[in-house]
Amino acid sequence: MHVCRPTSRRGAGITPYPSSYARATRTLPPGRVLDWRRKRGCIERTSAMKLTAEDRRVLDGERGEAARFALSVVVRMAEAAGAERLLSVEQAHIDACALMSQSSLDLVSHLAENDGRVSVPTTLSMVSLDLEHWKTLGVNPSFADTASRIAQAYLELGCIPTWTCAPYQGYLTPRFGQQIAWGESNAVAYANSVLGARTNRYPDYLDICAAITGRVPDTGLHRTENRRATVHFHVERARARDWETPAAWAAFGSLVGSLALDGVPVMDGLPAFRPSNDMLKAFGAAAASSGAVELFHMVGITPEAPDLASASHGRPPSKAVAVTRRQLADAWDELSSADSGSPVDAVILGCPHFSYAEFSALSEAISRLGAARIHPNVQFLVFAGATTVELARRGGLLDSIERWGARIVRDTCPFHSPVVASTARVIATDSGKCAYYAPGELETRVAFGTLGACVEAAATGRMPRGEAPWRTR
Repeated sequence: MHVCRPTSRRGAGITPYPSSYARATRTLPPGRVLDWRRKRGCIERTSAMKLTAEDRRVLDGERGEAARFALSVVVRMAEAAGAERLLSVEQAHIDACALMSQSSLDLVSHLAENDGRVSVPTTLSMVSLDLEHWKTLGVNPSFADTASRIAQAYLELGCIPTWTCAPYQGYLTPRFGQQIAWGESNAVAYANSVLGARTNRYPDYLDICAAITGRVPDTGLHRTENRRATVHFHVERARARDWETPAAWAAFGSLVGSLALDGVPVMDGLPAFRPSNDMLKAFGAAAASSGAVELFHMVGITPEAPDLASASHGRPPSKAVAVTRRQLADAWDELSSADSGSPVDAVILGCPHFSYAEFSALSEAISRLGAARIHPNVQFLVFAGATTVELARRGGLLDSIERWGARIVRDTCPFHSPVVASTARVIATDSGKCAYYAPGELETRVAFGTLGACVEAAATGRMPRGEAPWRTR
């Protein structure tokens, strides 16, 4: 295979091959190191990649500069991963749209200006802005302008403006066995594990290249052999009442992620009920944050694990972990960096984005509490995708929530948009993912608890004292 690229930025807009790739080739297996040489103002590259005739036409520029550029990136990443071929995907989900930088805008603008279009149905993760209400949220106009331009450029590429980090909750949910190219860690974990679709965790910018070309490296979790469970977690003495909230599953996910790291965990001994979608979402988001979990199996629950033998492809996992009640309780406690009973400045819900069921649960929690309004010193933010927000509004769930003083934030994320009060020092959340990232991203301490505890904290200004469910008798 021969691929040529301009040797300067002039005329190309953006150099298609990162200079850091030269270092990556040193890690390739013998026989896969690339042969570089200058020829007629281009760099000629020889590789063992097996490409289709259509791939070669795209790389020769017959489908335009954007497609050529995108496929050249995909091919380079395939070579770095040791893949011998590419495979086709049927849909994509883009996470790069949340990145706020000039280089981010330059890249997507280059693709759009060179007639780039996605070749498969492609949804968009959150952007760095509530696109309709950013002024009332106090976002700087300059920040909003850049975020809006990035968002518009992705729309010009033909992407679908879902603007959610939880695309599995709405439009274009993948089916079992479907090959897809998704970004966003929690979405990848859910798609692979709960839905049984097949994707790697596609990094920013490689995701949009995959969407434009419809091609990805044939490696990782796209391949059956790599979906085998490698770490077995057996939960000891599971009582159903300890597992009744998504927060409990988030704590469990945080524990599993920290021990599995980038392995494929399989779990059994779980309570004798099927966890809700929101419980599985909470688990996967936390496991993907504390570790690098892209796929998990739960025996009798997730589709590739009807039993332990099926999840491990008939071979024993390489590692076994007995999960005790004490470990689970400690994992819960470790998600809090604030002292028990601390004053709370902000409550953050919807990380990942809130579902319709979670809006319903929030409305019920507010009604049960009976407080007329949130505490005047507490900011209460609920993050959700626009589709879910409108469903909740049609379902009559939002009136009581907004009257109570909660602010619904659409399209974005607490870590990518400057909407959390800069004066906040302690936040309350029921999200394991939020609890993991907030100390570094927001420079706050965290009070972790159930949805009900977060509602109470918003009303009183103080997180209620409480123990992890596994510490109760």
